[in-house]
Amino acid sequence: MSDARGTPYAFELPIQPLAGVLMNLLARLHPLLAGLGAAAVFATAPALAQTRWDLPAAYPANNFHTENLQQFANDVDKATGGKLKITVHANASLFKANEIKRAVQGGQAQIGEILLTAYSNEWPIYGIDGLPFLADSYASAKKLDTASKPAMEKKLAEQGIMLLYTVPWPPQGIYVNKAISSAADLKGVKWRAYSTATARIAELVGAQPVTVQAAELSQAMATGVIESYMSSGSTGYDTKTPTSTSSTGTTPRRGCRRTRCSSTRLPSTTSTSRRRRRCSRPAPTPRRAAGRSRRRRTASTSTC
Repeated sequence: MSDARGTPYAFELPIQPLAGVLMNLLARLHPLLAGLGAAAVFATAPALAQTRWDLPAAYPANNFHTENLQQFANDVDKATGGKLKITVHANASLFKANEIKRAVQGGQAQIGEILLTAYSNEWPIYGIDGLPFLADSYASAKKLDTASKPAMEKKLAEQGIMLLYTVPWPPQGIYVNKAISSAADLKGVKWRAYSTATARIAELVGAQPVTVQAAELSQAMATGVIESYMSSGSTGYDTKTPTSTSSTGTTPRRGCRRTRCSSTRLPSTTSTSRRRRRCSRPAPTPRRAAGRSRRRRTASTSTC
């Protein structure tokens, strides 16, 4: 299965190097899914009356995970002859990120995409791919997925859920609104944590972990609710973190330039060369026009 650009979106297919934590597409156990491991085999559905499913997603419509979901929905529509229609609800518009799994379990949504590592408080193995340095490339992430998949599928089945496919995030990096040269510079910084692992990293460097959903990340940075977070280049681009301003709207945060500081000795799977490519451009310069502050938006060099 591939997206509109021909890039495989199912983790079972070949992918390029570099890895991060894993996104997982889950579906509530349903007669249409009985004995099936992937959406491409929904060919039995055309004999049924048209069915409509809701698919809540936590990220913006232009995020590559959400684009994958839309292509998945298109593939299912085609494979079932239009008998199964899946509507993708992007950017946490239907359920917040931390509500999606429960919504699928409870039948409020028939299918949904989640970050399983965020549920490690339910079961430690859910958080295995979020452990720093355990998998530091797409190849090793694939091996970890293969090794943990049987246990994951068994546990999810006990909760009435089927795992359909898994997709890796790009490598993680650190975004911070001030220059840092060592881990000590993060002491007291308000750090957005999205999992038990990222909260633990915050504690280890003396930062203050704050729970903020991806859909609320831009506002949290702009209003000072958080001052730093660890995530992929894809999330940085989605939230326009490299060009975001302070709460006054006039002081550039220059987050892209400062993410070089993720090369300090902190748990991160991002390679130095990847960081350099992503953060090589100078920060945008504020412009004044008609008495108002402007920001020049720059496109991310991240391929994701």
